[in-house]
Amino acid sequence: MQLFLLGYIIISICEIITTGGFPLNDSARKAFVAIHIAAIVATTWILMLNGVVGYQLLDDGTAVSIGLLLISSLIIFVGTGYIALDTGFSWTGFFDSTLNSPNQAYALYTLYQLAPLVFLVVFFLLEAFLVLRILGERKPMLYLLGAALLFAIGQIFQYVVSVHICTGTGRKINGGLFETLFTLLAVVMIWVFWSSITEDDWPMPAVAGSGAYN
Repeated sequence: MQLFLLGYIIISICEIITTGGFPLNDSARKAFVAIHIAAIVATTWILMLNGVVGYQLLDDGTAVSIGLLLISSLIIFVGTGYIALDTGFSWTGFFDSTLNSPNQAYALYTLYQLAPLVFLVVFFLLEAFLVLRILGERKPMLYLLGAALLFAIGQIFQYVVSVHICTGTGRKINGGLFETLFTLLAVVMIWVFWSSITEDDWPMPAVAGSGAYN
């Protein structure tokens, strides 16, 4: 989960630089946007893998599990970053058609919009099943549902309400401000949820023959 938080920090830094009115030249802005997109995809991938870890397919914290997490995340980060950079800087010319109207960058759309959404949905389903069917608890689901709700509200601000806020404030602010806030709150709730299901005081099932003798 620490890797997930590190990824979120990188995303936040890139958002501040790319959308915060920093006086960047065109090349620097393209580079930071590429890092931003790559960090989003890799971070949501890490979150999904954290959901898989709860099923103990591999022992958590071992060199194998950590290595698979790091290597797969690095591959996704580098691959996504390369596609974004090649699109922006036209290194190979393969994505040049996306630079012209109507700017339909299918590769970036899939990586930036669809892949993270799939990873998040899979994480939610994995954790919901783990909490309800395996742990048999209800309270952690409140945290998980809270995180999902906060994230959804942030996306509504970003994609639906933003244009109205931007127009109403004379383009001084837009929905991105509120999207960032609600995403931060969602990350906090994810951390609270994760802490609640990894605590050491879950009731353990009784083992036959392990009763105490007087």
